[in-house]
Amino acid sequence: MKIDSIINGIVIDHITAGSGMKLYGLLGLDELDCSVALIRNVASRKTGKKDIIKIDADIPVSFDVIGYVDPGITVNIIKDGVITEKKTIELPETLTNVIKCKNPRCITTVEQELDHVFKLVDRDTKTYRCIYCEAKAE
Repeated sequence: MKIDSIINGIVIDHITAGSGMKLYGLLGLDELDCSVALIRNVASRKTGKKDIIKIDADIPVSFDVIGYVDPGITVNIIKDGVITEKKTIELPETLTNVIKCKNPRCITTVEQELDHVFKLVDRDTKTYRCIYCEAKAE
Protein backbone atom coordinates (compact mmCIF):
# COMPACT_ATOMS: atom_id res chain seq x y z
CA MET A 1 0.00 0.00 0.00
CA LYS A 2 1.32 3.44 -0.91
CA ILE A 3 0.05 6.63 0.70
CA ASP A 4 1.68 9.74 -0.75
CA SER A 5 3.42 12.17 1.54
CA ILE A 6 1.71 15.44 2.35
CA ILE A 7 3.13 18.77 1.21
CA ASN A 8 0.71 21.04 3.11
CA GLY A 9 -1.79 19.50 5.49
CA ILE A 10 -2.39 17.65 8.73
CA VAL A 11 -1.50 14.20 10.05
CA ILE A 12 -3.52 12.97 13.02
CA ASP A 13 -1.37 10.24 14.53
CA HIS A 14 -1.46 7.81 17.45
CA ILE A 15 -5.23 7.29 17.27
CA THR A 16 -6.28 4.25 19.29
CA ALA A 17 -6.85 1.40 16.83
CA GLY A 18 -10.51 1.32 15.83
CA SER A 19 -11.25 4.96 16.77
CA GLY A 20 -10.23 6.45 13.42
CA MET A 21 -13.66 6.11 11.79
CA LYS A 22 -15.43 7.80 14.72
CA LEU A 23 -12.97 10.69 14.56
CA TYR A 24 -13.35 10.85 10.76
CA GLY A 25 -17.12 11.23 11.13
CA LEU A 26 -17.09 13.75 14.00
CA LEU A 27 -14.58 15.96 12.18
CA GLY A 28 -16.75 15.89 9.03
CA LEU A 29 -13.85 14.77 6.87
CA ASP A 30 -16.24 13.08 4.43
CA GLU A 31 -17.37 16.56 3.35
CA LEU A 32 -13.90 17.75 2.33
CA ASP A 33 -12.93 18.23 -1.30
CA CYS A 34 -9.32 17.12 -0.82
CA SER A 35 -7.47 13.85 -0.36
CA VAL A 36 -8.02 12.25 3.05
CA ALA A 37 -6.45 8.93 4.02
CA LEU A 38 -7.68 6.88 6.97
CA ILE A 39 -5.19 4.14 7.70
CA ARG A 40 -6.36 1.53 10.19
CA ASN A 41 -4.43 -0.95 12.31
CA VAL A 42 -0.95 0.36 11.51
CA ALA A 43 1.86 -1.30 13.46
CA SER A 44 2.95 0.79 16.46
CA ARG A 45 5.88 0.20 18.79
CA LYS A 46 4.07 1.90 21.70
CA THR A 47 0.59 0.40 21.45
CA GLY A 48 0.85 -2.49 19.03
CA LYS A 49 -1.68 -0.99 16.60
CA LYS A 50 -2.93 2.50 15.82
CA ASP A 51 -4.97 4.46 13.28
CA ILE A 52 -3.70 7.47 11.31
CA ILE A 53 -5.60 10.16 9.38
CA LYS A 54 -3.80 12.21 6.71
CA ILE A 55 -5.48 15.33 5.34
CA ASP A 56 -3.91 16.81 2.22
CA ALA A 57 -5.07 20.38 2.91
CA ASP A 58 -4.35 23.06 5.46
CA ILE A 59 -7.76 23.19 7.12
CA PRO A 60 -8.86 23.98 10.67
CA VAL A 61 -9.66 20.91 12.76
CA SER A 62 -11.38 20.86 16.14
CA PHE A 63 -8.91 19.91 18.84
CA ASP A 64 -11.87 19.50 21.22
CA VAL A 65 -13.33 16.76 19.01
CA ILE A 66 -9.94 15.06 18.74
CA GLY A 67 -9.38 15.21 22.50
CA TYR A 68 -12.88 13.91 23.21
CA VAL A 69 -12.46 10.90 20.92
CA ASP A 70 -8.96 10.01 22.03
CA PRO A 71 -6.80 12.18 24.33
CA GLY A 72 -3.12 11.64 23.68
CA ILE A 73 -3.39 11.88 19.91
CA THR A 74 -0.61 13.75 18.16
CA VAL A 75 -1.49 16.30 15.48
CA ASN A 76 1.30 17.18 13.05
CA ILE A 77 0.98 20.32 10.92
CA ILE A 78 2.85 19.92 7.62
CA LYS A 79 4.08 22.92 5.59
CA ASP A 80 6.20 22.51 2.46
CA GLY A 81 6.67 18.81 3.25
CA VAL A 82 8.09 19.43 6.73
CA ILE A 83 6.47 19.06 10.16
CA THR A 84 6.27 22.64 11.42
CA GLU A 85 4.16 22.02 14.49
CA LYS A 86 3.46 18.98 16.65
CA LYS A 87 0.62 19.09 19.17
CA THR A 88 -0.34 16.53 21.79
CA ILE A 89 -4.06 16.75 22.46
CA GLU A 90 -5.65 16.41 25.90
CA LEU A 91 -9.20 15.88 27.15
CA PRO A 92 -11.10 19.19 26.76
CA GLU A 93 -12.81 20.77 29.79
CA THR A 94 -15.94 21.63 27.78
CA LEU A 95 -17.49 20.35 24.56
CA THR A 96 -19.73 22.64 22.52
CA ASN A 97 -21.83 21.10 19.74
CA VAL A 98 -19.62 18.02 19.53
CA ILE A 99 -22.22 15.65 20.99
CA LYS A 100 -25.93 16.14 21.58
CA CYS A 101 -27.83 15.71 24.83
CA LYS A 102 -29.99 12.57 24.72
CA ASN A 103 -32.27 13.64 27.57
CA PRO A 104 -35.74 14.28 26.06
CA ARG A 105 -36.51 16.73 28.89
CA CYS A 106 -33.39 18.84 28.31
CA ILE A 107 -33.97 22.41 27.16
CA THR A 108 -31.80 21.73 24.10
CA THR A 109 -34.58 19.52 22.67
CA VAL A 110 -37.06 22.43 22.79
CA GLU A 111 -34.69 25.33 22.04
CA GLN A 112 -33.18 24.12 18.76
CA GLU A 113 -30.74 27.04 18.39
CA LEU A 114 -29.25 26.46 21.86
CA ASP A 115 -25.71 25.07 21.89
CA HIS A 116 -25.19 21.58 23.27
CA VAL A 117 -22.56 22.15 25.97
CA PHE A 118 -21.01 19.43 28.11
CA LYS A 119 -18.60 19.84 31.03
CA LEU A 120 -15.91 17.34 31.99
CA VAL A 121 -16.85 16.10 35.48
CA ASP A 122 -14.48 13.14 35.87
CA ARG A 123 -11.17 13.09 34.04
CA ASP A 124 -10.36 9.48 35.05
CA THR A 125 -13.54 8.02 33.56
CA LYS A 126 -13.79 10.66 30.78
CA THR A 127 -17.31 11.54 31.94
CA TYR A 128 -19.09 14.58 30.54
CA ARG A 129 -22.42 16.01 31.72
CA CYS A 130 -24.84 18.43 30.03
CA ILE A 131 -24.59 21.89 31.62
CA TYR A 132 -28.37 22.35 31.39
CA CYS A 133 -29.82 19.09 32.71
CA GLU A 134 -26.78 17.23 34.13
CA ALA A 135 -27.43 14.20 31.88
CA LYS A 136 -24.37 12.05 31.31
CA ALA A 137 -22.97 12.03 27.77
CA GLU A 138 -23.21 8.68 26.04
